[in-house]
Amino acid sequence: MADKLIIFDTTLRDGEQSPGASMTRDEKIRIARQLERLRVDVIEAGFAASSNGDFEAIRAIAGIIKDSTVCSLARANDRDIARAAEALKGANSSRIHTFIATSPLHMEKKLRMSPDQVLEQAKLAVRYARQFTDNIEFSPEDGSRSELDFLCRVLEAVINEGATTINVADTVGYGVPELYGQLVRTLRERVPNSDKAVWSVHCHNDLGMAVANSLAGVQLGGARQIECTINGLGERAGNTALEEVVMAIKTRKDYFGLELGIDTTQIVPASKLVSQITGFSVQPNKAVVGANAFAHASGIHQDGVLKARDTYEIMRAEDVGWTANKIVLGKLSGRNAFKQRLQELGIEMASEQDVNAAFARFKELADQKAEIFDEDILAIVSNEAQADSSEHFHLVSMAQHSETGERPSARVVFTAQGKELMGDAEGNGPVDAVLNAIESQVQSGAEQLLYSVNAITTGTQSQGEVTVRLSKGGRIVNGVGTDPDIVAASAKAYLSALNKLYSKAEKLNPQLTP
Repeated sequence: MADKLIIFDTTLRDGEQSPGASMTRDEKIRIARQLERLRVDVIEAGFAASSNGDFEAIRAIAGIIKDSTVCSLARANDRDIARAAEALKGANSSRIHTFIATSPLHMEKKLRMSPDQVLEQAKLAVRYARQFTDNIEFSPEDGSRSELDFLCRVLEAVINEGATTINVADTVGYGVPELYGQLVRTLRERVPNSDKAVWSVHCHNDLGMAVANSLAGVQLGGARQIECTINGLGERAGNTALEEVVMAIKTRKDYFGLELGIDTTQIVPASKLVSQITGFSVQPNKAVVGANAFAHASGIHQDGVLKARDTYEIMRAEDVGWTANKIVLGKLSGRNAFKQRLQELGIEMASEQDVNAAFARFKELADQKAEIFDEDILAIVSNEAQADSSEHFHLVSMAQHSETGERPSARVVFTAQGKELMGDAEGNGPVDAVLNAIESQVQSGAEQLLYSVNAITTGTQSQGEVTVRLSKGGRIVNGVGTDPDIVAASAKAYLSALNKLYSKAEKLNPQLTP
């Protein structure tokens, strides 16, 4: 294991804790399949004890995924661990990840337990988990702010009980690279049985140092597992970004000297899928997966790249899955060609009915724009997947009027549980008028936290992808809509968000995490 770095992806668990990023069972399955294509070593599929919905999602993923280890989080108690074990029963390879807080602040204020009680609870939890599997991970929550002597006692004890992976959690992003790397190294040196476990790093990005801390934990501390998420998704400022640590390890193999099992050509497809499902757009200048990651505006840079790519590019765009937005289909393309392209993109539809619905949407789009790109197809599939669970509201038609010097107005016709409604309203702009027209009939009372627009491809013919984030009663949801008309895309996104607020499908946004 000395030269192999394990990639532990927690997009489906820790990443899902971003406000509004909660997913349905089917959405989790789609992402899990892509993570398997990416060849991540461990997929943390969720938190089985948090809800029946998450339990069922983990169980479904455990039955589908064959090439990656499937993991469930569990607090350090018998109920959580038993629930995780039950959800993972059908897995080809499974892991139980249990945790308890070890910092003085968390023990006193949150757990209201003494250090001795926490030590005993940690031991009992790992001992109980051993009844179900030999693959057990233990995390000391808020480990980076824990007292070193106590942390050593706890970690020695849980390894004795059978923990095979020890994860040093920087839960609140408090770590600084040199100090965090030293912490991992010191723990490995002072814990007598440290060689009996794989050491892991789990860092949050509150100070913008999650990737740097994780790499320091590997290079300085000797850790051989990194816990990360696609696009750095996660609560607050997010988690360590998988694409960044993977490409850092690969690009600077001369320094790190580590092997990876990741298929890096699947990084961009994974990034786009997670972005579309969660509604969290990727900033253009985001490393590796941002739209500008391989763009060169400076004349000097352009000249250098034309002469020799490695003058200004340390990675090749195609190595991480970027394509040249090539045209793949058009309005004359048939259903078989469409199905073939879905397969090439790694998209698996649940039924022929789903394929037919996506193909019908493709034909509609092909009538609106001449060139259909891979990104358009991914957006179509994402929209169809959302529509499957959108049982409450559906857009029928929309008209809006906007003129210089006049207040914009809109009329929207939509159905609510099959009943047709029509709303008229004015607004500060055409989008505002359309959303006001919908709200005039729905009267949801939800607070709008976010409205954003992104172009799916390039040029003025591109589809617009709109994200709307709503909050009501402590629940936060994202709705995503796509259309060549961004006003129509806005209406679809707002209705999508409302559908999630009204949906009976179980989603979760758990907050009990390392």
